[in-house]
Amino acid sequence: QVQLVESGGGLVQPGGSLRLSCAASGSIFSIHDMGWYRQAPGKGRELVATFTNSGSTRYADSVKGRFAISRDNAKNTVFLQMNSLKPEDTAVYYCHAVIFSGGSQLSDYDYWGQGTQVTVSS
Repeated sequence: QVQLVESGGGLVQPGGSLRLSCAASGSIFSIHDMGWYRQAPGKGRELVATFTNSGSTRYADSVKGRFAISRDNAKNTVFLQMNSLKPEDTAVYYCHAVIFSGGSQLSDYDYWGQGTQVTVSS
C-alpha cells in the first residue's frame, strides 16, 4: 500500500504565497508522475500541475506563470510553490501520483492524497 500525505495548506491573502508538499511512502518500486489537482465546491477536480520522472512539467492555463512544481526524487516528494494567489485558487488541493507498486500484483496504480485546503481571502 502507498500513501500520499499533503501539507502546507492554509489561509492566505490575495497576492500572497503558499507552498504545498506531498510525500509518498509505502511499497514503492518507482514513481512515474507526481502532481497536483484541485477541486472547488460545486466543481469537478481539475489538473493544476504535473511533474514526470523524466523532468517534464505541465500546468493548467489558469496557473501558468504563478505556480511552480518541483520534485525531490530521493524523498519521493513533490512540491507546489504558489505565488500571486487569487480567490479563484481557493480549493482543496490533492496530491496525485502514478506509482509502480503493489504486494502480490505489481503494476502501475493511481494514488491520491486526502487533500489540503487552500483558502485565498482578505
